Amino acid sequence: MVIKRIQYTVVSDYAETNKKNIMKVMEELKLKNLSGIRYSTYVLDDKKTFMHFVVTESDAANQILTGLETFKIFQTELMASGPEFPPKVENLTLVGSSYELLD
Repeated sequence: MVIKRIQYTVVSDYAETNKKNIMKVMEELKLKNLSGIRYSTYVLDDKKTFMHFVVTESDAANQILTGLETFKIFQTELMASGPEFPPKVENLTLVGSSYELLD
């Protein structure tokens, strides 16, 4: 299992576009119904700091996610927007969970 947390801060003017791009990724994931990928995104109280949690069953499943056209567009446009704080990726190790992370 691969678990990642990614956090970054966009400029205020880009926050809504970023949300729309994220939703396109989520829509594609739902359509593809990939059981080995769990992906959620949150925005902090400042409305411009985003936190993503990605749980995949393997590195191969993670590559499926990052290979999606919607994901590539999301990443490209995010970096082109000139984020205030660029994405910081942290690998997490699961200690325990009260629910199944992957089916």
